[in-house]
Amino acid sequence: MNKSNASARADLARFESLGGRPPPRDARARALLSVAAPATGEPVRTRDGRTLLLRDIRPDDVDALRRGFADLTAEEVRLRFLHPLNDMPAAMAREFCDIDPDRAVALVLIEAAGTHEPTIRAVARAYVDPVTLSAEFALIVQHGYAGQGLGTLLMRRLIGAVRQRGAVEIWGDVLNDNGPMLRLCEHLGFEHHLVAHDPGITRVSLKLS
Repeated sequence: MNKSNASARADLARFESLGGRPPPRDARARALLSVAAPATGEPVRTRDGRTLLLRDIRPDDVDALRRGFADLTAEEVRLRFLHPLNDMPAAMAREFCDIDPDRAVALVLIEAAGTHEPTIRAVARAYVDPVTLSAEFALIVQHGYAGQGLGTLLMRRLIGAVRQRGAVEIWGDVLNDNGPMLRLCEHLGFEHHLVAHDPGITRVSLKLS
């Protein structure tokens, strides 16, 4: 079923909240959050012998991100976006890839350089609110790469990156039936909270003192 225009706009607003370019901020917030993004990534070898590159997302990753989305199962999409999503249009992918590094972080695990049509296999992103200094995160690792510690690696790097940007807390909303994500957050010390307006969601949060 095709999503309505209103639903698509809601999706785009959520994507912007996790890394799209927000409205201009004042000089104080910019000075507080400005952190130079690393220029290079690093090779990560999976437990089953495959090699991925860990690096920041780039504006030219649009096609690689869309290929990665196309390889997700419907259940993986639901658990990541909290509702079904049939496709990732190019405009949506551009919003994901062209982030504001002063406020947002987006880390990817992508197939090594030289791979024909490289595909992004995992993404961790967060957006730091310049007023509350609270960072909302999102994470997805494709099923073919799950269970190898990649989610833990990405979350630890993400926590470090938002702390560098001045965040005092990192949080996210997780569906109650997303057991692996809830267990990962518990392992990393996140607290679990009920969401009054949506009993199907658990809010996880970690203080970054």
